[in-house]
Amino acid sequence: MTQRVNYLLIALFSVLLAACSSSSQQGRYAMEHDAAPLRKPTELEMQDAIVTPVVKSASASRPYEVRGKRYTPMLDETGYSEEGIASWYGRKFHNYHTSNGEVYDMFAMTAAHKTLPLPSFARVTNLDNGKSVIVRVNDRGPFHDDRIIDLSYSAAYKLGYYRQGTARVKVEAVTLANSAPRLSYIQVAAGSTLANVEALAFQLRQQYHVPTNIVEKDGIYRLRLGPIKDAAEAQAVLEKLKQNQFQNAFLLYSE
Repeated sequence: MTQRVNYLLIALFSVLLAACSSSSQQGRYAMEHDAAPLRKPTELEMQDAIVTPVVKSASASRPYEVRGKRYTPMLDETGYSEEGIASWYGRKFHNYHTSNGEVYDMFAMTAAHKTLPLPSFARVTNLDNGKSVIVRVNDRGPFHDDRIIDLSYSAAYKLGYYRQGTARVKVEAVTLANSAPRLSYIQVAAGSTLANVEALAFQLRQQYHVPTNIVEKDGIYRLRLGPIKDAAEAQAVLEKLKQNQFQNAFLLYSE
């Protein structure tokens, strides 16, 4: 009987040891390996991050060490520019906290950088195809010597390298002082009958006193209000549209 109890205790210990080993390998993440999401980003999710005044995280500004290498974050990102390799991160890290306490969203325009202040903003340009995106830097990484920035899945998708995993990029810090104002548009509705879209455009011009334009793609006519130079005005018009019958209206920004 005693021998049988010993066998049972040994078996139970083995199970617990295996569970602890598995847990330590995965760490705090539910997935062991990273993966792409099960859908592509929407047009709205691929809009550039809007550069706004931010308060830098004091804790994320301190020197830190990862894998035996020490990093000293910048106190001022003005003038920063660097070329190198970008990667992206997705489902494994989705909904977990970033280095400055925000929650990582793989469909938001964000990025991880080793030394840029958190949060800050950067323009990332794919040197192979010329596409660019503005991201909010809110995390630390990637901790590989051959990579300079880790982008969210949406940002990598917009830059056209989500399939390859990495791309040659140029990273430039963007601040309120050097960010040129962009024109705002509001996409209101879409339809396959041009006459109906034109009639709605006329109605909205009279109601909101804002220019309209119609963009056709694949037989669908998209009605947009704008351009609107003032971002606050654009937001106010958007809210009015949503309060009426256009709950799916959203902001667009010119490149």
